[in-house]
Amino acid sequence: MLNPSYLWWLSSQAYQKKLYFVARILKAINFLVFHAILPPETEIEKDIKLQHYGLGTVVHCNVKIGNRVQIYHHVTLAAQVPIASEHKIFIGDDVIICAGAVIVGRGNQSLSIGSGAIIGANAVVTKDVLPGQTVVGVPARPIQKAVSTTSAGDKSVNN
Repeated sequence: MLNPSYLWWLSSQAYQKKLYFVARILKAINFLVFHAILPPETEIEKDIKLQHYGLGTVVHCNVKIGNRVQIYHHVTLAAQVPIASEHKIFIGDDVIICAGAVIVGRGNQSLSIGSGAIIGANAVVTKDVLPGQTVVGVPARPIQKAVSTTSAGDKSVNN
């Protein structure tokens, strides 16, 4: 069975080895089968996971993705920079990008998604996300984690 994550990684490896024709063929297969635009110029790790086959996912060339990142369907990683620009979108390790999320790097600056961050479904991210932070909404904003109401002096007994 075809796996878009593995095909993308293979195309990236082929591109790095200057096997441009092979890289483009693998990109085309991903597009034809999964309707995903996954450029070989993107720097990705082998353990990336495109959930739901990455259907409809679009990624700009100036993106660097860390280890164990999960990207769901219809995600867009867009950068408003030329392909050869030094500015990139950096996705840290163990990041989860939920369905329909859009991450847009602006003009003359890079954008970072910190390790362990979660980007909520349909969120639109235009600013850096801190490590471990969860962001939701349009524009994306951090949500607070639930605070425990149990104090250290409380005791409960389960019988």
